[in-house]
Amino acid sequence: MKVFPDKLPPALAKGLPPVVIVAGDEPLIHMEACDAVRTAARQAGIEEREVLHVENGFQWGRLTESAASLSLFASSKLIELRLGGQAPGQEGGKALEAYAEQMKGSDNVLLIMADKLDRRQQQSKWFKALDKAGLFVPVWPVDHQRLGFWMRDRASHHGLNMDMDAARLLGERTEGNLLAADQELQKLALLLPRGARLDAAAITQGVEDSARYDVFTLSDACLRGERERASRILKSLQREGLEAPIVLWALTRELRTLLSLYQHLDQGQSFEHACKAQKPPIFDKRRPAYQQALNRLPVKRLHKLLLFSQRLDLAIKGASAIPLWDGLHDMALTLAGGRGLLAESPQSYKVG
Repeated sequence: MKVFPDKLPPALAKGLPPVVIVAGDEPLIHMEACDAVRTAARQAGIEEREVLHVENGFQWGRLTESAASLSLFASSKLIELRLGGQAPGQEGGKALEAYAEQMKGSDNVLLIMADKLDRRQQQSKWFKALDKAGLFVPVWPVDHQRLGFWMRDRASHHGLNMDMDAARLLGERTEGNLLAADQELQKLALLLPRGARLDAAAITQGVEDSARYDVFTLSDACLRGERERASRILKSLQREGLEAPIVLWALTRELRTLLSLYQHLDQGQSFEHACKAQKPPIFDKRRPAYQQALNRLPVKRLHKLLLFSQRLDLAIKGASAIPLWDGLHDMALTLAGGRGLLAESPQSYKVG
């Protein structure tokens, strides 16, 4: 049964399940979900704990052995199976299916800790067998549009009051790095009296910029028309030393997707059908961003952007004099809805 992280403690309070799968890429939320399972296990009287790290060459028989072996002083144990980014494979899948059958009547608790599980893995026999018997906790990054509210609630958790301007600023400075955000709030909680109110000035003075981005975050910002955020992300990626071809690939991929969507729509297809026809398909969560981009960007401008991306590719190869990162910045801003030299005439684009 699927349970989101904020609902996990009350779900565990109703009864400790025989298996909990925590999977996702957000370290802070992932860690706290696992801690909630450990706390619930201790409260249920389970004191023994064994950790199994799944690495190349892992012997899956160790899982069965661990479940069967108990100390003289314990009748049950918490088994932590740390998958990380490893897939169980055929052997592991069979071992997990067998465990699902054997755990009936057992007082042991299996905590599976994994990175994000894709759709194929969630459709596997081993996952369905364990999910049916216990809880699945998907851990997703906090959407940046909700990040301010998350920061405000987190500040309250640490005994601080934070206004929304401060919460949004903290979100900007730590986006993609909730561990850093929580550490900053813990630091402020130590320095300030309980109940202290934080405003934007306090965040500006006391919190360093430790946001972490990737090209997919940049693509989303461009599609949503968030020009300032797209600019901030691109500058951050440049400072971090990300290779320019990766940025160009991400932006060009979105251009081709938008042009493909236009082609399907011109053929009389619905937007939903056009999204499903993409490879890979555009899922429900991302469709509003593409719809916003289509409403904002005419086909003619997308073709100009695609033409300019070819010139940027030549610049990467040393065959064009265009300042590369300036060009990528203009391309991202234009994709996000800005208008400049690039949007008007990419052939004559110059910087400086």
